[in-house]
Amino acid sequence: MRELRHEFADVNGVRLHYVTAGTGKLLLLLHGFPEFWYEWKRQLEEFNRDFRVVAPDMRGYNLSSKPAGVDQYRLDFLLEDVRALVQHLGYEKCILAGHDWGGFVAWTFAGLFPDRVEKLIIINAPHPAIFLRELRENPAQRQASQYMLMFRNVPQIEQMIAANDFASFDQLLLRPLIANGNLSEDDARIYHEAWSQPGWLTAALNYYRAAELGPLESGAPIPEPLASMLDKLVIQPPTLVIWGEQDPHVLTGNLIGLERYVPDLRLHRVPDGTHWVIHEKPAIVNSHIRHFIEGKPAQP
Repeated sequence: MRELRHEFADVNGVRLHYVTAGTGKLLLLLHGFPEFWYEWKRQLEEFNRDFRVVAPDMRGYNLSSKPAGVDQYRLDFLLEDVRALVQHLGYEKCILAGHDWGGFVAWTFAGLFPDRVEKLIIINAPHPAIFLRELRENPAQRQASQYMLMFRNVPQIEQMIAANDFASFDQLLLRPLIANGNLSEDDARIYHEAWSQPGWLTAALNYYRAAELGPLESGAPIPEPLASMLDKLVIQPPTLVIWGEQDPHVLTGNLIGLERYVPDLRLHRVPDGTHWVIHEKPAIVNSHIRHFIEGKPAQP
């Protein structure tokens, strides 16, 4: 494997840390909450033989800048970070992949800037239009998304989450993956180091606050800027969606009607995968990504 390099890009008023390896077409990997570039460790290892693979810490996370203020985490800033980073790396377009919040940004970026995305890869991240439908109309998804309201509105939520060295994240994310052999104690230490970066948690929660995401009452207005974007989010680039069906946070209802917004769709369901399928089934995830990127027929 080529050595992973840690580099920085000064773009869009922030300094983004990213990890990169390989040469060739750009494969850009956007992580979710509460992850950082390390979420894509196995994809960096797998695909650097054939591509320039880049996994940034998104703004607010780990070693990237953490600008103050909720408005600094609006979707338009996140989209411009991606556009500016691709340009900084010397490319006109990329193969774009995202999970969770990174997937939400990737969906929107591919919809608004289709000429900059050769192919799109989504892992357990709902298409914004369908997610808003589910947040309004699906009681199960509304219940599953109550945590978003807590992230946005509960006073001292940062102190609650960070208590006892992020024991809640450790128990919910790391311990099950370690018990199943998907992560090691060394991996857990690296996660805790990233979570120890001052200010990252407030920045990460500001993604939810800025987007005003959460369960919606029937007929409630869709928050901006999403409301004015939704009619533009028909995805033109070929798209692969990998979905762990046991995800307790974004439910499989988010797959219903997806073809309406994604004409060129390849969907692979992982029946025993969860929201963290990228860690649980790395060989399956990598195999489907490779077949998709290389234009090979879909695997069963």
